[in-house]
Amino acid sequence: MYKAAAAVICMCLLAGCQSNEKMQTNKPHSQAAANHAKRENHHTKEEKQKKQKAEPRYYINPKTFSVEKMDEQKEKKTIALVTIDDAPDQHAAEIADKLHDLNASAIFFVNGHFLKKDENKKALKHIHELGFMIGNHTMTHQNLKDLSEQKQREEIIGVNKAVEKVIGEKPAFFRAPFGSNTDYSDRLIKKEGMVKMNWTFGYDWDQKYQSKKALTDITLSSPYLRDGANILMHDRKWTAEAMPDIVNGLRHKGYTVIDPRAIKRP
Repeated sequence: MYKAAAAVICMCLLAGCQSNEKMQTNKPHSQAAANHAKRENHHTKEEKQKKQKAEPRYYINPKTFSVEKMDEQKEKKTIALVTIDDAPDQHAAEIADKLHDLNASAIFFVNGHFLKKDENKKALKHIHELGFMIGNHTMTHQNLKDLSEQKQREEIIGVNKAVEKVIGEKPAFFRAPFGSNTDYSDRLIKKEGMVKMNWTFGYDWDQKYQSKKALTDITLSSPYLRDGANILMHDRKWTAEAMPDIVNGLRHKGYTVIDPRAIKRP
């Protein structure tokens, strides 16, 4: 009888230990599930915020290519748009990370020939997943005015297809190399639902400003820096280095770096 009782007690203790072990084993999984749910909830909030920002509040002036407010009475803030050309070459993902850390938006304009490399496809996907808008900067960066209509179509549609294959959607904006558009390219990008985009100023292509300090100083002191500025920059080392100081400097001067999702599209 005593042996039987002892056996029952041992079985209960063993069951209790196993139950305790099971609870301890399940605890991390429960915590992981909670963390996952938290991230999902945060993701949902971000998506809602993006949808809220999607309502058009600005448009691109077709003559000056500055960013104009759609309702002057509602918005008195001074605005600027950041745009990055020739992506994703070597520094676009780094620039995107820095902008993301600064909670600043931008458009990254893609040259299609960069997407021949898997590492650049990953960079583009990373940029898009961070929430940045993607633009079309043609396949091989040629002057469209030197090309036949068929070649122009290949340069433009080729990028749309390549980008869509990587991120699941076509570019929302188009910027012609050298700002050189044609009547045919204008008709084509309108048909494709893209916003025609040039710029109001930019300096990082100029050898005089290819350092962090020089680029920051000229960008923030430019006579072209005014309400609605459409700032042209490129996938370059010095641009990546200067980006935090440029964004912080713009904000210090009272500029809001706008989310391009709020720009009216066709």
